[in-house]
Amino acid sequence: MCSCGLYKNYEPQQIDTKGLIREDLNADTTSSIGSLKWEELFTDAKLQSLINEGLEHNSDLAIAKLNIDEAMASLGSAKGALMPTVDVAASGNLSSYDGSKTTKTYSVGPEVSWQVDIFGKLTNAKKAAAATVEEKQAYAQAVRTQLIATIAEYYYTLESLDAKVKVTQKTIESWTEYVGTQKALMNAGQATRSDVSQAEASKLSAETTLEQLNQQISQTENSLCALIGRTSGTVAHGNLDDVKMPDRLSSGVPVDMLNNRPDVRQAEASLKSAFYNTNKARSAFYPSLTLSGSAGWTNSGGVGVSNPGALLLQAAGSLIQPILNNGQNRANLEIAKAQQEEAKIKFRQTVLDAGNEVNNALKNYQTSTNMIRLESQQIEKLKQTLDDTEVQMKYGSTNYLQVIVARQSLLSAQLNVLSDRYNEIDSYITLYQALGGGVK
Repeated sequence: MCSCGLYKNYEPQQIDTKGLIREDLNADTTSSIGSLKWEELFTDAKLQSLINEGLEHNSDLAIAKLNIDEAMASLGSAKGALMPTVDVAASGNLSSYDGSKTTKTYSVGPEVSWQVDIFGKLTNAKKAAAATVEEKQAYAQAVRTQLIATIAEYYYTLESLDAKVKVTQKTIESWTEYVGTQKALMNAGQATRSDVSQAEASKLSAETTLEQLNQQISQTENSLCALIGRTSGTVAHGNLDDVKMPDRLSSGVPVDMLNNRPDVRQAEASLKSAFYNTNKARSAFYPSLTLSGSAGWTNSGGVGVSNPGALLLQAAGSLIQPILNNGQNRANLEIAKAQQEEAKIKFRQTVLDAGNEVNNALKNYQTSTNMIRLESQQIEKLKQTLDDTEVQMKYGSTNYLQVIVARQSLLSAQLNVLSDRYNEIDSYITLYQALGGGVK
């Protein structure tokens, strides 16, 4: 009667998700960006082209798809184990004793064997294999989602670096003009050599920053090319000012959205597979029944050799009950139980990690948005300060050091706002991925 437990089906896990999304983030739960297709989130034609290229040529995604094929083949093998096996066997024998006439015997015909799955060993193996297919499919989806997000991150990184290059180049042009002014003032006796040297040093500092930015652009392009399966080279860049994300930002109903995440589905599929493997290990304690039979022709009927051969039919059955190997079976069962419990813990932790990623992405987005607003106001104030300082220096009421400080402060603020603009976009991408975006 205990063997009836071997036929229980896996029940989906019920996890309390109350409080998984922080209430202080004020996330709208009526809709979600996670329900959008990636084409709806990333509308830039150049970016879409790169993503499609990556989906076609990325090696990690190709391997993940091959893993699905392997799992499907294993599932087919597990299903086949439930069916009878049919073989055609032919054998012949030549024998002679003490120089007597050679005796020739033969047999030919089909042989059938069928293991009757009374206690569900094969059924549980099939269900475990099916769960493994689900796990591989979820993993491939996770690779796909990660690939799309990473390509987008690289693309927007290039846009951010391009914007920083423009600001730095404009700053270098301003410093070049300023150095020329200081040289003219020095020739007129209104500035010193140290004034000129300080201005030239500031210009060289900006030129060093430009070299670093160009290096980062080259490295990012190389990384992006490797990701999409292309040889190293340049890629098409967009414009950071043209980036448009959907206006509505929400976390979505937490449990529904987190269920879309490939890693959550992968973790539960792994738990399901472990559940059926435990049932399979438990079924090893029960008897196994095998039926076999054969039909064909043979010239050896058991009492002598006669030609031509006669039709021979055979049927057999075997029932095997483990006795002395219960220690090994018990060990296998304990291992399977431990692996099932381990998979359950991993699943619960995956859900908690998913909620943590959503919380972090929401907070990063909100923080970046607020910082951009404040830094934009700061830039306007610094521009006014620089204009006033240059006018004051022109008429002798201030010195070159104040101008240098004002210029450096403005450059730093402009670069910071560009970094925060990228962080805002990146947190949006992270949130989209954290909510299982693009899976459906």
